[in-house]
This record gives sequence, structure tokens and C-alpha cells, in this order.
Amino acid sequence: MPAASDARGVLGLVTIGQAPRTDLTPDILPITAGLRLTEHGALDHDRFDGPDADAVRAAVGPVPGEAPLISRLRDGGSAVLGHDALAPRMADAVARCEADGADATLLLCTGHFPPVPARGPLLYAEPLVQHGVRALVGADPVGVVCPLPAQREDVAARWARLLPGRVTAAPADPYGGGAPEQCAAAARELAAGGARWIVLDCIGYTEEMRHAAAAAASVPVLLARTLAVRLAAEAAQSAAQARG
Repeated sequence: MPAASDARGVLGLVTIGQAPRTDLTPDILPITAGLRLTEHGALDHDRFDGPDADAVRAAVGPVPGEAPLISRLRDGGSAVLGHDALAPRMADAVARCEADGADATLLLCTGHFPPVPARGPLLYAEPLVQHGVRALVGADPVGVVCPLPAQREDVAARWARLLPGRVTAAPADPYGGGAPEQCAAAARELAAGGARWIVLDCIGYTEEMRHAAAAAASVPVLLARTLAVRLAAEAAQSAAQARG
């Protein structure tokens, strides 16, 4: 990502896929103006091409019974991932961000993870997004868009434990073809079922997808990537000021 002055601090960004996340940059640069960004991925050292591609995908994939995750690869493709396989890879990516001088580091995934070792502030997108949404929506019914059909039940249950209103979920793959149209269809389905707010609950969803969903559903649409990055940018700036 482009570098800026360190006057306001350094924000580390850890994707569970591969860096750089060029799909993310256009949406977050206005939010992080003045911060220097350092970006690393949990899968940066894994190869998803060549004769070992299937073996690599199997090694980083979910184990039976584990809720799957999905993230973007450097070539624009995607991989379905498991929490257990990612844990040591994420710790390494966080360490690389901190070695680059990150004042605070954001884990760019709205899945739930156990604590990852870090020397400085490490922020998790899931609680940042979930608690931000809760503060905004009150007791209104909420529709949550998630990437994979296999995530639908788990995502709805996790959000329902937090939000007082009714929660429903629908899938739309942010990394596949026709992603804006998929988001629009999912949002339309959720709004027709009574949702008064829509949450695009994956870092892979973009502002373009938000606009498509909002136009289709005619209700407010909240975007996980910008909610999380706004708060993480505040943390990085504050930590930089504290260290002087």
C-alpha cells in the first residue's frame, strides 16, 4: 500500500489471505489519510499455483465440523480456510507488521479467532464491526450478508447472540463473478424478509457492493471493512501520540 508520513502513526493490516489487498485500498485510503500502512497476509508464504496447489489448499482448509472462512489471494482468486490452520500464520503476519513499526494492528477478518500473540495493540475486526453495528441498529431487525452458504447458519447465530432484534443471513461471494449483483440479490431477500438494516459481514465486500445492495434493498447497508478500519485508524493514531 502507498506510504505516507508517520506523523499520525502506523497502522498494520493483517489479511487472512495474501497481501497486498489491492481490492481494499481504494475504500480505506480516505479513512486512513495521514497514517502509514503496512500490510501482511497469513498466506503470503503459501503457493496456490503449480503442482502442489491442491495440497496447499487442503493444508489451509477447514477441518470437518469447522466453520469455513474465505479470503482473497494475491492473484485475485480466493481460498476457503480453517481457523486452526491460520492461527500460526496469522501470528507470523502480525509479527511482520510490528517489525514494520505498526502502532496498532488490525486483523482483517470478521470470523472469530482465539487471541493472537502481539507486542502492541491488536484489534479484531469481528468485535469492532459487531459492537459498532449494535450501537447503530438498536433493536431493529438486521440482515447479514456472508460469503458462503455454509457460513449462513453460524453467522446468523453469532450475530443473534449480540443483537436484540431478529437476525437473518444470506450468502453472496465477494470474490466470485458478479459480486455486486450477488450482494444486491442477498440484500433484496433479507429486506423482503423484514430486515431494516443490512450488514455486509466480510472484509471482501467493497463500496461498490454496498451501493448495489443499498439500491436493491432500499435500507441502510453497513460495510464491515470501513467500520473496522475507521476504529483501527483511531487506535493507531492514539497509540502513536502516546509514544510521542
